[in-house]
Amino acid sequence: MAPPDIDALVFDVFGTVVDWRSGVIRDGEKLGVKRDVDVDWAAFADAWRDEYQPSMDRVREGDIPWRNLDALHRDSLETLLDRFGIEAFTESDKEWLTGAWHRLDPWPDSIPGLRRLRAEYLVATLSNGHVRLLANMAKRAGLPWDIILSAELSGHYKPAEEAYLRAVELLDVTPDEVMMVAAHEMDLEAASEVGLRTAYVHRPLEWGSNESRSTNEPSNSTAEIVADDLEDLAVVLDV
Repeated sequence: MAPPDIDALVFDVFGTVVDWRSGVIRDGEKLGVKRDVDVDWAAFADAWRDEYQPSMDRVREGDIPWRNLDALHRDSLETLLDRFGIEAFTESDKEWLTGAWHRLDPWPDSIPGLRRLRAEYLVATLSNGHVRLLANMAKRAGLPWDIILSAELSGHYKPAEEAYLRAVELLDVTPDEVMMVAAHEMDLEAASEVGLRTAYVHRPLEWGSNESRSTNEPSNSTAEIVADDLEDLAVVLDV
């Protein structure tokens, strides 16, 4: 059953709502064909995602000033092109490939699930992606957000408490009236620590079929609600 007095659901996006891995592989393969570059794009996508937290750590720890996710992804891309021995891409190619993170497809249940949830709750993003990235993604994919919120609005990347509390402030509610929805336990634990309610959504294919990339099992989640996907979350919340 839904916790009482929930007003808004805020969603992690990468991995929870959209399939980042397939989108990056798709655009990498497309560019690889264009430039005659033979690369294991699945490995490349995984390596790019592996740079995600370390790149944000540089901001969190004060090594560099605030930079949005496009800038961090672009820096990481340069590192990976060198690591994978790719020299054929132009500056325009690199910009286009960085834009792959704006062109990600939703999981099959995401749009119908969000539409159902919108009938009862305000639904918003709460992602480390910046506002323009999230807006571009939503426009392309047809994601039916009521509001686009981002860690960018706090100047702090999740799991910093400022990211969650700024979203609560902008929603004009109390923390316990907001439920964080994510496929990542770290995100949910940080949200819970500042008073948000939590819902875990299981995404076993976030890293493809690679068994070495284990995802959290639903039985291990400490979230208040555990759902198989967003349509199942709507069922659990009785929408």
